[in-house]
Amino acid sequence: MDAEASSFETSEVLATFLASTPLLSESWRLCSIANTTARGSFVSDLVGDVGYIAFSGIQMAGSSERSCRNLVPLESAGNNLFLQQNRLNEGEEPVKVDEGMLHLFLSMYVSSSFQEQISALMERSKSIIVTGHSIGGTTASLCTLWLLSYLQSVSSPLQVLCITFGSPLLGNGSLSRAILRERWGGNFCQVVSKHDIMPRLLFAPPTLSLAQLHSLLQYWHFSMDSPHFGKLVQLRDEDKAELFRFVLFHMEGLAHAGEGTSLFCPLGSYLFCSEEGAVCVDNAASVTKMMHLLLMTGSPSSSIEDHLRYGDYVGKSSVQFMNQRSFMQADLPETSYEAGVALALQSLGIDSQQSVTGAAKDCLRMARRMGRTPNLKNAELAVRLSKYVPYRAEIEWYKASCDKSDDNMGYYDCFKLRVSNSRGEYRVNMNRIKLANFWNDLISMLDNNQLTYDFDRRDKWINSSHSYKLLVEPLDIAEYYGKGMHRVKGHYLKYGRERRYEIFDRWWKEKEERSRGREEYKRSKFASLTQDSCFWARVEEAREWLDSFRSESDMTKLDLLWKNIDAFAKYATKLVDSREVSKDVLAKNSSYSLWVKDYGALKSELLQHFPPQFPSFVEGGMVP
Repeated sequence: MDAEASSFETSEVLATFLASTPLLSESWRLCSIANTTARGSFVSDLVGDVGYIAFSGIQMAGSSERSCRNLVPLESAGNNLFLQQNRLNEGEEPVKVDEGMLHLFLSMYVSSSFQEQISALMERSKSIIVTGHSIGGTTASLCTLWLLSYLQSVSSPLQVLCITFGSPLLGNGSLSRAILRERWGGNFCQVVSKHDIMPRLLFAPPTLSLAQLHSLLQYWHFSMDSPHFGKLVQLRDEDKAELFRFVLFHMEGLAHAGEGTSLFCPLGSYLFCSEEGAVCVDNAASVTKMMHLLLMTGSPSSSIEDHLRYGDYVGKSSVQFMNQRSFMQADLPETSYEAGVALALQSLGIDSQQSVTGAAKDCLRMARRMGRTPNLKNAELAVRLSKYVPYRAEIEWYKASCDKSDDNMGYYDCFKLRVSNSRGEYRVNMNRIKLANFWNDLISMLDNNQLTYDFDRRDKWINSSHSYKLLVEPLDIAEYYGKGMHRVKGHYLKYGRERRYEIFDRWWKEKEERSRGREEYKRSKFASLTQDSCFWARVEEAREWLDSFRSESDMTKLDLLWKNIDAFAKYATKLVDSREVSKDVLAKNSSYSLWVKDYGALKSELLQHFPPQFPSFVEGGMVP
C-alpha cells in the first residue's frame, strides 16, 4: 500500500493535543476578563513562567469604522515595527493589513502602559501567549507580528504564540505568505467556531451598510459586556437572514475560485471547533473552503450567536479529548487515513448523512501537504546536497592553488581578474552558479512551507549553509566587482548581496545566541576561510573611500570619509589579529594588502601636512 495513502490524517490529532493543554482555557479566561473590565484596552497576567496578554474584543476606535476593509501597506506603520519586506517575490503585491485594525494596535503600542507591561512579561516569562476575542483577535495578531519581528531583530529565544477567538481576517495573501517565509505560521492559532460569521465577514465585498455593521458590532459588544445588555440591541430576523445569505453566497464563489480571488486571506493555523470537538487546518485554501462548508450547516441566528459561544466550545474541547471515539462494525474505515478523516468529521459535528460530508472530506484531503512529507523532503535535500560535494571540492582546490600561485594575489583577486582565463576557472564559475541554484531552491522550499518547521534550527543545515557562504560568497563579490556591477547598481553590501546569504547569516547568529555562555575558541593559526564572508566587499568600499579622499576638497566630507576609512582599518586589524581571516587576505598583491599600503602612504602624507585637522591620524598604525 502506498505510504502516502495510508498515512494518518492529523488535523483532529493536532486539535486534540492543543485542547489537552491549558493554553486555550487560560487564553479564553483572559479574553473574558478583557471584554468585561478593559473595554478598548488589554489585560496581562503571568501563569507560572508563561506570560499572557489579552486584547478586549470591545474596540470601537472611530478610524476602524471609517477605514474598515481598506488595506494599507504594513510598512506604513513606520519605525521598522514589523518584519522588513525585502523578501517579496517579483511582481508580488506588498504586504497589506486592514487600516482600521492597524490604527487600533498602534494606538495601544504607543501607550506607556503597553510598553511597561509587555517589557515586564518579556523579562519574567519563558514564553508569551498573545490572545484576543473578536476585533481583539486582530489586534493580538498585529501585536504578535510586531513581537516576533522585534525578538528576531535582537535574537531572543523567547517563544510567542498567538491564540485568537472569532477574529476577523487581518490582511492580504502577501501577509500570509510573508509569515510562512519567516517560519512563523505555527505561531498563529485562529480558533473559529462552527458557524461564527465574524471570521467570514471580510470574504464578502464591502456592500453592507455601516448602519447594519454598527448594529451587529453593538449587539456583540453589549453581549460581551453582559448577556443582559445584549438584549438592549434589537437585530431583526430579516437583517440576520440577509447578512447570512450575503456572506454564504460570496464564500461559495471563493471556495470554488480558490486562492487569490479575495482581498483578505487567512493566516496561520485554524482550529475549527464545535460541540463535538475540534479540527486543525493550516492551508489557506482549505481554511476558506472549510469556513464555507461549516457555514452551510448553520442558520442566520446561529451565525450571530456563535460569536459569543467560545467559552462553551473551549470548555467542551478541553475535555473532549478524553472521550473515546468508535465506529460501527459496518462503517469501519479501510485505512488509517480514512479513520482519521472520519474522526475529524465527527469533531466538526458533521455526520455521514449531511449534504456537505463529501465536500468536507475533500477539503480535509486538500489540506494535507501535497507531495512528500516535509521530513522526506529534508532527506531528499540531504541526498541532493551530497551530490554537490564535488562542486565544492573543486572550488576548494582552486582556492588552494590560488594561495600557492606565484602572482601572490590570493583567492579573491585571482577569480576577480581571471588573468589566465583557464578551463579550471570556467568550471569554478559554473560550480558557483550550480551551488547558488541549489541553495536558492532550498530557500524557495522554505518560503513555500514545504520543509519541517525546525529546518533552520538543525545543525546540519546551519553548518552546511555557513561553510558554503564563507567559501562561495567571496567569489560572488569578485564577480560583482570584476564585472563592474557596482558602477551600475551600487556597492555589493547594499545593492548586490543575495537574499540567501542574509538568511544564512541569521541562522548562524541564532545558533551562536543559543550557544552563548560556552567558552570562546581562540585561534592559534589563520582560518581556512575568512569568517566575514563580506570582507572583500568592505575592502572594495574602503578602496573607493581612499580614492574619494584624495580628490575631495570639502572638509566636512573629508572628515566623514576618514572616519569610514579609519573604522574599516580598525575592523580589519581586529580580524587579522584574532586570525579570523585566511592567509589569502595577507597575500602580497591582494586587494587588501595593496589597500593597506595606500592607507599607510596617505596617513603619512596627512601627518606631515594636516595634523591639527585630523588628530585621529596619530593613533596606532596598520600593517598586514
